Amino acid sequence: MANIAQQQFMRELTAPRAWMLLLLPVFLLLVRFSLSAKRSRKIRQQQNDHVPPSPPALPVLGHLHLVGSLPHVSLQNLARKHGMDLMLLRLAAMPVVVVSSPRAAEAVLRTHDHVFASRPLSLVADVVMYGTTDIGCAPYGDYWRKTRKLITTHLLTVKRVQLLRHAREEEVSTAMAQIGEAAAAGAAVDVGDLLGAFTNELACRAVMGKSSRNEDRSKLFRQLIVDTSPLLGGFHAEEFFPFLARFGVLSKLVRAKSERLRRRWDELLDRLIDDHESKRHESKNEDDDFIHVLLSVRQEYGLTRENMKAILLDVFFGGIDTAASVLEYTVIELIQRPQVMRRLQAEVRSIVPSGQDIVSEADLNSMAYLRAVIKESLRLRPVTPLLAPHFSMASCNIDGMVVPAGVRVLINVWAIGRDPRFWQDAEEFIPERFLDGGSAAGVSFKGNDFQFLPFSAGRRQCPGMNFGMAAVEVMLANLVHRFDWEMPPGKEARDIDMTEEFGLVVHRKEKLLLVPKLVRV
Repeated sequence: MANIAQQQFMRELTAPRAWMLLLLPVFLLLVRFSLSAKRSRKIRQQQNDHVPPSPPALPVLGHLHLVGSLPHVSLQNLARKHGMDLMLLRLAAMPVVVVSSPRAAEAVLRTHDHVFASRPLSLVADVVMYGTTDIGCAPYGDYWRKTRKLITTHLLTVKRVQLLRHAREEEVSTAMAQIGEAAAAGAAVDVGDLLGAFTNELACRAVMGKSSRNEDRSKLFRQLIVDTSPLLGGFHAEEFFPFLARFGVLSKLVRAKSERLRRRWDELLDRLIDDHESKRHESKNEDDDFIHVLLSVRQEYGLTRENMKAILLDVFFGGIDTAASVLEYTVIELIQRPQVMRRLQAEVRSIVPSGQDIVSEADLNSMAYLRAVIKESLRLRPVTPLLAPHFSMASCNIDGMVVPAGVRVLINVWAIGRDPRFWQDAEEFIPERFLDGGSAAGVSFKGNDFQFLPFSAGRRQCPGMNFGMAAVEVMLANLVHRFDWEMPPGKEARDIDMTEEFGLVVHRKEKLLLVPKLVRV
């Protein structure tokens, strides 16, 4: 009994100390942030209050509590509420400048492009992207310039995109056959799954020279992208609280998950590269797939195997996830607006020769309304609503405000594309605005019109733009050519659940089930 009483006494004695140990990091964090806040105020005073304005903040958290599950929407609401096109937020310890206007976006992406051309450090990208040696996440410098040159002169050239035309038309034919079977049976089609399979097969054929449709490998690619995208595009605690992260308090879970994903990517990509190396194919033929091209130039560019895998990851993310999501959102807009659907169908069906089952890429040249529909979809529902973060390598002045060095910069293209100051009827889906005589007739997504930036602009503009858009255009034309689309019985277009999940690419959470009806044209 004495021993039990002694143990009870010791537990009571040590319990407060345990609580103190648990609270010690929080206390130290508060002290750190207090000192940081004082330094920030001092810097602000030294700069004559010329840093971008900020909304009211909380101690420690700063503005972190104001960023919801869909950050692009939260940040749009904040900018509008406080009238701040250039806004400085403190997400715990992380300073972030949010850009919500074309003028400020042009300053970041063109006027001061050399200052903002880098990327911030990210634990997830460092692990998953092989030390950020891909083109999208790599910091600005010699390696990035070398890799960008490789991408633009060897992999994603206009000529190579054209060479993949046959592959695109074959994969479209396969998808149309599947839709035809569903139409004959009166069954619904999981449109998101069909589009994901289409873009997945295109990426596989570009990367490894053959389809993986009948292999387990195809499912692995798609599942890995689904698992990796939210982690790469998300906001993580170790970035907001680096003081605690250095002691492993917050980062272990994210790092472990990132490393598991990297091991899964390793297994898949190493197998592909090994297969290509075993063929000892070192030619530089025009029709070589991406892996062969990388193997043929690896000595010229000093590429390691990890570098090659990182570059291939960019192709998969850009070629599969983005294009499929753009197509799905566009189909939803058409289903919800029958008059737009009818006009698009009329254009496509009038241009494609009678009796021709598949819309060829040559037919697309005359389809102005098709391109206007895609542009309007990219404006209203950009699938990368926050461009990949930029990083200020030096302080600079934007419209009389000082953006300090070492700050993340987020460009909210969702907010810019829906701003009524720059777009008439900004919340409405009106493709006609992009046609001749429309209010946005001369606006392009090539990077010169800063009110429309689905692919960014400047040094960090997406190099896979032409690759992705070629797939989007030919698939959309074929979807509306021979088929009418209806909601399943008992459902209305307004019933489509638009709940989204934020990540590297924004996705809808629910499946899109539609019933195709074959039309004789």
